[in-house]
Amino acid sequence: MQKQPKHYPKHYCGVFGIFGHPNAAELTYYGLYALQHRGQESAGIVTCQDGKFYKHHGMGLVPQIFNDPKVLHNLVGQTAIGHTRYSTTGSSQLKNAQPLTVDCARGQIAVAHNGNLTNAAQLRDELESRGLVFQTTVDSEIIIMMLAQPEMGGSPNSIVSTLRRIEGAYSLVIMTEKELIGARDAHGFRPLSIGKTAEGAWVLSSETTAFDLIHAEFVRDVEPGEIVIINEKGLVSIQAFPEQKRKAFCIFEYVYFARPDSVINNHSVYEVRKAMGRQLAREHNVKADLVIPVPDSGVCAAMGYSEESKIPYEMAFIRNHYVGRSFLQPTQLIRDFNVRVKLNLIESLVKGKSVVIVDDSIVRGTTCRSRVKTLKDAGAKEVHVAVSCPPHMHPCVYGIDFPDRNKLMAANNTVDEIRKYLNADSLHYLSQAGMVAATGQPKENFCMACYDGNYPVAYDVRLDKEIIERRKRQTLTLGEAATNENGQIRLLSV
Repeated sequence: MQKQPKHYPKHYCGVFGIFGHPNAAELTYYGLYALQHRGQESAGIVTCQDGKFYKHHGMGLVPQIFNDPKVLHNLVGQTAIGHTRYSTTGSSQLKNAQPLTVDCARGQIAVAHNGNLTNAAQLRDELESRGLVFQTTVDSEIIIMMLAQPEMGGSPNSIVSTLRRIEGAYSLVIMTEKELIGARDAHGFRPLSIGKTAEGAWVLSSETTAFDLIHAEFVRDVEPGEIVIINEKGLVSIQAFPEQKRKAFCIFEYVYFARPDSVINNHSVYEVRKAMGRQLAREHNVKADLVIPVPDSGVCAAMGYSEESKIPYEMAFIRNHYVGRSFLQPTQLIRDFNVRVKLNLIESLVKGKSVVIVDDSIVRGTTCRSRVKTLKDAGAKEVHVAVSCPPHMHPCVYGIDFPDRNKLMAANNTVDEIRKYLNADSLHYLSQAGMVAATGQPKENFCMACYDGNYPVAYDVRLDKEIIERRKRQTLTLGEAATNENGQIRLLSV
């Protein structure tokens, strides 16, 4: 058995926007609150009133950043966009918090981005060679830089031109001085939905759960490759990629990322997860006394498993809701602490019993291993682990932080080796076919690259490395040029 890999998956981001509401900032705050699960490192809101932008962002959770009532009061205007972030590209620093803003020849622009660009290094290299200076390390700044270029033409031409240059996964919410704009990449990797409030304000959100919180009605999803432009005249739709027919929605949204009370592609995430649990029971019907979920991610699948297998369901693990998700914390120390205090077991329910513990995925295995140990220490006779998705075998380059295959447990160990590491009596994964069947949609609609290695958009990591190395050499040359003969640093005019 290989040494347990220390890498862990990260969420990407949540985006939200609203146009035409007198309480735009407040509703954006609640929208971000509903999207907090998509990113817990930083958050921000930008509003617009009479052509002037107002911005506030910070590190931490949404209620921490906007805990002072004066902050929202000062974010005036009837148009706003917001963002919750977890870093997939760019480090966890305040300068990388979104939305990003720029003041250019055609006015002010603000951008909130969910996803990951696969040609970011090449585009950044091109823009820097033209003299542009980047203020952050996030790929999202490339988008706003390109939107600001005069040769791109006026809106909406600049947006279409920009989207046709960038590659990879992105759902964007963009604000100009007069418009709110939403866009998805040609394959539709990331979700983005349209809603409308009772007052007639248009809303854009990564997930429909945000609409429920602000009493907005779900209208429809933004289609892959679609740009929606919202202004005082209403909503206009443009298809930037009419030639692209291949869809590639991230199936892991259904498995884990999206909230269960969201609706994606007209399918309830809650119902899909229950269906995954039922299919898991059909494929691996273990003889046991109890089915136990890992809260909260395994609850829906465990309910489905219990219904299909006829094995009683018990909430034997009680979650402490005042502890953040263990793998969303940026330091190993905090993650280890959370693993210990996140769940508490009701020992009397499992003593002398054979149990099936259901979770959505196993990536590192440390958390699952600790749960198995807790159950056996409490007197469980047998512990069987059931996972409501297939093994993660390949890195994701579209916004989930699986950068190296050698850091994925299932890619480097057999199922039985993983079982032995977990100290489980058996280990069962949902099949790829079973996972797709549970969604009620065709396989062709999804990106399943982390499971099957089929990448819808090519990504040349070697080219990125070449560009990064060249940047390092250029930085060294500049540093040498800035040093005088006495070894002292002098300032250079650029």
